[in-house]
Amino acid sequence: MNGRRPSRILLSQHRGSRSHHIEFFAIVNLGIVQSLASGALQPAEAVQRFYHAANCLYVRRTLRSRTASDVMSRGVQLPDLFEALDAEEAQRQFHHELQTIRKLCLRMLAKRRNPRRLSRAAA
Repeated sequence: MNGRRPSRILLSQHRGSRSHHIEFFAIVNLGIVQSLASGALQPAEAVQRFYHAANCLYVRRTLRSRTASDVMSRGVQLPDLFEALDAEEAQRQFHHELQTIRKLCLRMLAKRRNPRRLSRAAA
């Protein structure tokens, strides 16, 4: 084993307005959700790379968005599903959580771009 640590995404290193930060946050999450859904990324890796404490604090203190905080809370808990539930139920709940994160991120993007499109993106 080479002891290589996975790369971490630090939201605090992204520059721009609050609106740009939220858009960046949503887009990165959509990529992570896709990687999780395809199996390219495992839940524990997602926590190490993105849903870690530094980003959770950044979202809470800087973005101050309930939706973004909800996304982070759901992301942090993904590995726990496989410890708390039987395999079949964990898999079902895992996909449900990914779908919920995806909807929340699309809602954040729609709200930033055009408030009228909000209802279509969430559907």
